[in-house]
Amino acid sequence: MARAPAGPVPVVVMGLGFIGQEIAKAALSSQEVELIGAVDTQPSLVGRALGEVLGQPAPKVKVMDSLERAVGRRQGVVLLHATGSRLPEVMAQLLEAVKLGLPVASTCEELAFPYLKHPELADKLDRAAQRAGVAVVGTGVNPGFVLDRLIATAGQVCGPVRKVTATRVVDARTRREALQRKVGAGLSEDEFFALVDSEQLGHVGLVESAALAALGLGLDCDDYEEEVAPVFAEEDISGGAFAVKKGRVAGMFQSVVGLEDGQERVRLELTIAVGAEDLKDRIEIDADPKLVLEVPGGVAGDRATANALVNAAPRLTAAEAGLLTVLELPAGR
Repeated sequence: MARAPAGPVPVVVMGLGFIGQEIAKAALSSQEVELIGAVDTQPSLVGRALGEVLGQPAPKVKVMDSLERAVGRRQGVVLLHATGSRLPEVMAQLLEAVKLGLPVASTCEELAFPYLKHPELADKLDRAAQRAGVAVVGTGVNPGFVLDRLIATAGQVCGPVRKVTATRVVDARTRREALQRKVGAGLSEDEFFALVDSEQLGHVGLVESAALAALGLGLDCDDYEEEVAPVFAEEDISGGAFAVKKGRVAGMFQSVVGLEDGQERVRLELTIAVGAEDLKDRIEIDADPKLVLEVPGGVAGDRATANALVNAAPRLTAAEAGLLTVLELPAGR
């Protein structure tokens, strides 16, 4: 394993949507990384000063439309990537970064455990990363921490695990408008299921988290079943990006069950809805000894995702080359 760099690691942020901007802000506040570039293809952003885009002081960095131009001649750069949730949509960007010799930490949810849905793309990316001598990982809060890495870490003090059940409840009013719409807030029941059927609604990455949790606990799940259902507003709800009327969809309940020979071994349950109550992250591991962990209020999603990428950057420079999962990153910072 390579040695970690002595000074701050230079990083470039690709994708300056809401999460990308949060990543850039987290990078600016970190002593472990140095933000040297930003990339986005939106014409309204290209050429603008990064500080202007972020609305806060920033280094004299202009937003580029080319990753190669953003990196320039700087050596040892890590890419913090935040452009999409589906691996096929971002594959070309990841391969370009690897070809340029850049380790990558990405928010792409399917990249958290890509062998589940895209084994051929995963193998291709792994081979490219190994040839280039760099590490690539998909990380964040969910997937990337609460419903997978934290579960695996807790399981280290347990005997053989019989089953794990984990629950995450999020009030969507505390999150960005795009996420409120992504979970169906304000829709009718028919509109909700139409978008679910066309894969335009729901949380990407929950099944990847279940597979990672199973891997981390030593469980051999051979099948995963996923369901998405609406959560309805029992009264008019305000306080979010828009009001939700009584009887309309307030958000979603999504679950994944991991099965081994037909027996339930992993159950992940995620509720994201405007006005959701009893907010928490809860993990229950059925083993000897039994273990229950609970984070009252839950881990903050957007800001924690940004921190997860920034904190991964120095670790990636010292990691083995190839396509990794978060389970292969050091547990500590």
